[in-house]
Amino acid sequence: MIGGASAALAAPPAGSLGSGVVTPATGNDITVAKVHTSAGCSTDSNAYNATITGPGAFAAGFLIADTQNVGFSTTGGFDVQLKESFKDAATDLSTTLQAGEYDITVNCVDDFSLDVKGTFTTAVYFTSPTAYVTSDPNAPVTTSTSLTTNPAGSATQGNTVTLTASVTPASAGGTVQFKDGATNLGSPVTVVNGVATFSTAALTSGSHSLSAVFTGATANVQGSTGTATIQINAPVATPTSTSLTVNPSGTTAQYSTVQLSAGVTPAGAAGAIQFTDNGANFGAPVTLSGGTATLSTSGLAAGAHSFTAKFVPANAAAYTGSESAAAPLTVTPFAGVTASEQITTTVTAGALVISVANTNVTLPSPTLTADASKLTTAGELNPITVTDTRAGNPGWNVSGQVNDFADGQSHAINGGNLGWTPKIVNKLPVQNITAGPAVQPADAIQPGATPGNGLGIASSRTLATAAAQGGTGTANLGADLALNVPTSTVAGTYTATLTLTAI
Repeated sequence: MIGGASAALAAPPAGSLGSGVVTPATGNDITVAKVHTSAGCSTDSNAYNATITGPGAFAAGFLIADTQNVGFSTTGGFDVQLKESFKDAATDLSTTLQAGEYDITVNCVDDFSLDVKGTFTTAVYFTSPTAYVTSDPNAPVTTSTSLTTNPAGSATQGNTVTLTASVTPASAGGTVQFKDGATNLGSPVTVVNGVATFSTAALTSGSHSLSAVFTGATANVQGSTGTATIQINAPVATPTSTSLTVNPSGTTAQYSTVQLSAGVTPAGAAGAIQFTDNGANFGAPVTLSGGTATLSTSGLAAGAHSFTAKFVPANAAAYTGSESAAAPLTVTPFAGVTASEQITTTVTAGALVISVANTNVTLPSPTLTADASKLTTAGELNPITVTDTRAGNPGWNVSGQVNDFADGQSHAINGGNLGWTPKIVNKLPVQNITAGPAVQPADAIQPGATPGNGLGIASSRTLATAAAQGGTGTANLGADLALNVPTSTVAGTYTATLTLTAI
């Protein structure tokens, strides 16, 4: 539907010499199309031009192909190349394209007087301001609908009948409402590639006049109806037989598990088994699965029992009921039983695990000390989690060692210039954990130099220690950091790796 109307647009008036074909047949507003005439111009003409008329400013007509004789012919059809796109033509008219019909007229003219000697007409239909087709999208579409059933002609009540509606042309969009007489069967079904189907097992016995009523998705698509007749025959109940086995058979002790197993032939019979004990229903009906049903119990009273299995069909019109022969069972009084248990437990080895949730520590940029002897900065480690689940609670030790800081080029900061003050962030009350001693940083020594005794953490230093019988569980450790940087250090971002070891 274009232009907001549902009725077909008027076709362009017939040209005095014939019609034209626009190529491409579909396009957009910036397509520069051409028209091929159905015949040649009259012999009293020697040139041609083309005009376009349509909604709004196009109503007065616009010259979309100037007067020329390129490809001109009086003996056969020829191509007329439009001089610009439809969008450019609208711009020349200070307007915009809109959905609707645009008629194109090729005029055969005398190139001196410009008298029109004959015309060819065609049209494009803009379905939106940016897209066109060359066939009228609102032209009436006549449809026909046929209806078939599967099975055809007749079916047995309770069996599935599939109704198939075939709509011609297959491109006609819409829905099909299937009907049994005047009664709708389900909801309307969308037509896909000319086909709609509906299945039902609910048709009653007797003759049914079925129909498929097609309704077009748009007003220009005409509706149509297909019909079919089917005879639904009442089903003849199929005889069944039921068998029963009791396990264990003959005799069993009180409180032992007894299983009743029933089988129904034919196996496709749907329904349930009602077990009986001494003539009374025993338990709730058990639905058949694959022709069998079972029931287990350990609550039988001591004494004589006589079991049967009664088949109750889900559809009495399809299958007959049946009952098994009686199966006797004697339950002896409970005499008691003995049993033994061996109790075992395994203590696993467990594990010592160290982890850091955030592995990146960024220290502020170092600043110059008051005496201008070095640069300093400080920060703290991200929490370090130590979890000990080892058997025996042997205790543990966590140490750390840092390498030299490097900027990824050839510059470095001696790792001995980094010191720390360990601390226990948190621990369990039962844990006996001691923070390692504070380690002062070296005094801004140069790369390659050896820190003084006990300075810096370029050598392995203790972060924390858990005493024997005091380490099991999870604790979080940390440390305050201090870094001295030589004033000769080249500007840049320096990174070092602190390796933490738990043993």
